[in-house]
This record gives sequence, C-alpha cells and structure tokens, in this order.
Amino acid sequence: MYEKEINKRRTFAIISHPDAGKTTLTEKFLLYGGAINLAGSVKGKATARHAVSDWMEIEKERGISVTSSVLQFEYDGFCINILDTPGHQDFSEDTYRTLMAADSAVMVIDAGKGVEAQTRKLFKVCAMRGIPIFTFINKMDRDANDTFELLDEIEKELGVATCPINWPIGSGKRFKGVYDRNKKAVITFSDTEKGTKEGHTDVLPMADEDKLRNYIGDEAMDLLNDEIELMDGASAEFDIDLVQSGKLSPVFFGSALTNFGVEMFLKYFLQMTTTPLARKADTGVISPTENDFSAFVFKIQANMNKAHRDRIAFMRICSGKFDAGMEVKHVQGNRVMRLSQPQQMMADSRHIVSEAYAGDIIGVFDPGVFSIGDTICMPNSTFRYEGIPTFAPEHFARVRQIDTMKRKQFVKGINQIAQEGAIQIFQELGTGMEEIIVGVVGVLQFEVLKYRLENEYNVDIKLENLPYEYIRWIENKDEIDISKLTGTSDMKKIQDLKGNPLLLFVNSWSVGMVLERNEGLKLAEFGRN
Repeated sequence: MYEKEINKRRTFAIISHPDAGKTTLTEKFLLYGGAINLAGSVKGKATARHAVSDWMEIEKERGISVTSSVLQFEYDGFCINILDTPGHQDFSEDTYRTLMAADSAVMVIDAGKGVEAQTRKLFKVCAMRGIPIFTFINKMDRDANDTFELLDEIEKELGVATCPINWPIGSGKRFKGVYDRNKKAVITFSDTEKGTKEGHTDVLPMADEDKLRNYIGDEAMDLLNDEIELMDGASAEFDIDLVQSGKLSPVFFGSALTNFGVEMFLKYFLQMTTTPLARKADTGVISPTENDFSAFVFKIQANMNKAHRDRIAFMRICSGKFDAGMEVKHVQGNRVMRLSQPQQMMADSRHIVSEAYAGDIIGVFDPGVFSIGDTICMPNSTFRYEGIPTFAPEHFARVRQIDTMKRKQFVKGINQIAQEGAIQIFQELGTGMEEIIVGVVGVLQFEVLKYRLENEYNVDIKLENLPYEYIRWIENKDEIDISKLTGTSDMKKIQDLKGNPLLLFVNSWSVGMVLERNEGLKLAEFGRN
C-alpha cells in the first residue's frame, strides 16, 4: 500500500574524522537536491556563513559540529534523509546513536591523511550493525597519498574489502579528473565557483586516446593505463550483495570543496544503497512495507530554537505510514497518545508534516515522556525495538551550582541535557540531587554543558574533575546487597537517574579485584536504554 513511497526513501549517515570535509559534502548534496542555493562556509569565523547542518550557538562560535542534524531533500525521484553527525571524537556517543537510525553510511576520508582515529571508531559501530559503507575519498584537489596505499590502508585498518568505482588522475595541482570504470571514460576536472553546482566537466572515452593524451598529458596517460591494469587485477570485484552486507565498500574520489565528483558519487550511491531496512524487535523482524506504523526514538534535543524553548524527540520510522493526529502507543510509558507537532528538519528550520513513511526521520514535541531507545507503535500492538547501547563515560566531574537560589533551574537544566544522552548524570548513593557527578565520553562535553546551562538555563556552575576513568553497571543488582560489597580504595558507589547502582574506579585492575572479592557479582561495560 505504501510500498512506492517507502521504496523511494534512502536514509544514511555521513561519518568522518574531524576536518575530512563531511559538512562540505553534505552541503553539496543539498545543492544538488535544490534544498539550498548557496553552500555556506563552515569555518568558525564570526563573519562567515555557517554550515546549514550546524545550528547550535556553540557550534557556530567554534566551527565544529557537536550534535547530529537531520536533513531531508528530494533528488532524481528519491527522497533522501541525511543524518549528519559530529566529527569530533568528544561527541562520538551522539554519532553512535545516530548510526542506529541509518540504513547505510558514507565514510569521508581525507586523501592526504588516510584512515584516522575517529574513522576507525565509527567504522566499528557500522560493522557491528553490518550496514553498507560507501567511501568518499575527499580533497583530491590537494596533494594526496598514493591511491593504492589509501585503498590498502582502508582494507587493513578497517577490515573491509574495497572496490574503486572511479580512479583519480593525479592530485593537487596535477589533478586532472577521474576515470569512471563503469563508463570506461575520463571525467575531466575543472574548478567550479565555490558554493555553486555549475562546473564544466567533459567526458572523454578511453577509446579516444589522442584527445585524452592531449588533455592529461603522455605521462599521466601512461600511468593511468598501468594503474587500470593493476586495479583490474588486484581490486575486489563489485558485488552488490557484499556491499549491502557491509563486507565490501565501493570507493569514490573527488573534491567536495570544488564540487568535483559529488554528483557522480550521489548518482552511483543511490543506485547501490538500499531501501529502508527491516528492524529487529523482541517479537521478531519488522518489515518496513508490511507492517503498520512503528518507530523508535534515537535522539532528544532541548532548546533547538531559542524562540521555541522546547524539547524535540527524533524518531526513525521503521514501518508503515505516519499520519498527523493518529493515535499511537508509547510502549515504555504504556500509554496511548497523539504525537504533537510532528515536523521534519532542515537544520534549524522546521516544517510541520502531515504524513511520513518508513525510512523518514520526524521530530515530535516531547513533554518529558520519551527516552532514547523508546518504541512507538500502533495501539493494538506491543513490541519493543532493540535498545540503543549507552556507552561508558571516560571522564567524570562533580558539578556544583554557584548561585544556590537557582536550584530549580539547575536541576531542570542538567536533567534535560542528560535526557538528550550527551552527558550521563549520577548521584553518590544516598545523597539525592545535592551531589551530582557528570560522566562524559569526551572532555569537550563539559564545556558544552557549562555553556548550555549558562545560555539556556541562566545557571553558572563549577566543575571539579574527578580521577575516575572506569565505570561498570551492576548486571545482577537484584541479587546483590550493594551496601555489603567489598570494594577497593579507589572505588566509588553511585547510582544513575533510574536508581541503578554503578561502580566507579580509578584503575582498571580494581575492576577485576572487586569481582574476585565479591562472588556472584556481575559487572557490565555498557548500559542499555
């Protein structure tokens, strides 16, 4: 019934190490979709236009993406949902959750730097889910590493086979374009006016060797012939089944800044990537086209717009069709409700939607009832989608408000920011909200917390760093008397907002020692929403 609409949807995340050009690539996609007319500069200068996908004030000031944004546009008969993720490693938890809502991922790699630390981390999450990964090797207009070495590095570092779909001819000032293996032709490179999609490219068939030699030069032509021969013999064959199971990554070369190769990549990508995927629930696999409306919450964001002062729960629609005003069941809250103000985003601009389909991302007003990982389905159904892992924080600080008269705003602010999943808050056992400990994956999150409490809740705080580096959830809390645990001198007992007991440690070896001293105790590195 809704098959045609669902099948035209493509929902993917863009991942990369910081500064690989991810935000620029995202903007160029939007240019091709006609969603924006001029790509913005993404540099963190006060005078610069800001990237369409960066909306939080601190992002604009610093020129980095710290939250994921959702962008939808139409292109060539497809309805595309892009999940743009923060590149900075201190915000990787937001990226992990966002990847749970995507059906495939585009991995952007800087041609001059190759596979970097954050790329490895994010790739592991994609591999864990088995989702297809497409590689765009960016910045070919600058000096790049050897092409074979780049491919070899991806295969060795990430453990995935690669299949080049096109092949670069030179790099930096000598960059002449790419050879399209499918068309057996060279697409020539010419710089474009920045921020536009017009740029003159010629397609020169390999059969027309004289013209090609004339354009790229004898040396580049001889090298290209040698490389094509090597590539045809050495690289993996293209196999769509291997691509869709995440075992083979199609690789493309280009330059997002100059726009070269972006539309070529987008066209191939849309042919190769999947329609919305089925999802696992506790009752089995839920098909996008054969089931009634269902969705799960993967992100909550407060105060996206100062004029609105609201909380938005982002939902990935997994099956069926959503109609505004329909009654749905919030499974974890065990209540039937209507989703209020359903909207789709273009960075910080929003429009109310009357309908949406499996594969789409919608934001709904959250009166404080939703949590990350919650399932929404029809009132006559009850099932739960797989939970989203909560990653263990690696840095901890005690938080104190400076003005004790602002207690109410402080508690409200820190709770709301915690519900978004950017920080995790804990209390020392038995102390209540007087003593708050904040845990984060990356230290920059402390800065964001301080900034947001000051700017959004008018509360000043003082952060006192704590020496703890390891946190463990107590898996069998109902079988263990927490007060009688035999600990180590560097261990602290805390609890999360739901009252779950946890243990903090300064040293990793203390974890093993506590397990040895307390027979039957089970500790886990991950919590689950």
